[in-house]
Amino acid sequence: MTLAELIEKGGVAIWPLLFLSILALGTIIERIWFWSKVLIKEEQILNNIMDAAATNWEKTLEITSRYRSHPLGKFLNTPLQLDNPEPEIFHLALETGADDELALMRKGDKILEGVIALSPLLGLLGTVLGLIRSLGSISLSDLGTGATSGVTQGIGESLISTAVGLIVAITSVVFYRLFQAFWFNQVRVFRKAGSDLEVIYRQRWIQREEEMRIGLSRDK
Repeated sequence: MTLAELIEKGGVAIWPLLFLSILALGTIIERIWFWSKVLIKEEQILNNIMDAAATNWEKTLEITSRYRSHPLGKFLNTPLQLDNPEPEIFHLALETGADDELALMRKGDKILEGVIALSPLLGLLGTVLGLIRSLGSISLSDLGTGATSGVTQGIGESLISTAVGLIVAITSVVFYRLFQAFWFNQVRVFRKAGSDLEVIYRQRWIQREEEMRIGLSRDK
């Protein structure tokens, strides 16, 4: 069946379904491109930042600034921009950066959720309208005669919109669940990376405070 035949036989509901399918396809392609860029470089970026934090803290800000185009780099760069914050402030900055980046990673989810919810309903609406049109074209006097031969074909064609709606919804659900899995994995990665960086910072903070205390005691 060609696209023209599908539009002709699918009825009025085919047009919004085609719009939703294009919207879902565009969102899926954009999200695939986004996640491919995020996941490919993530491990390398994380290792570079953590190695710098553990061996040469002063270079950590420079390295995270270099990776600010990546969500993980931007997240870890947020607290490092503060000027010697207390550990509690550092922790709050980490949480704020994580919330911002994780929220941006869910871009497109609402679109796919809307497509998943509306597509089956529009398909069902198209089928109902098709059945009304097919059954409304016959009268009681036509029952049992050859005049009803086209009703079966009309009912079959009215089911096309339901099939299209289900195909669009099922495809959107598959990719929606895939993107959700990627997102939940990022929550785990962000939590571990943030905790590791905070531990290093707290150790450095305690060491610096101890050195300052020893220095003051010597001055006395």
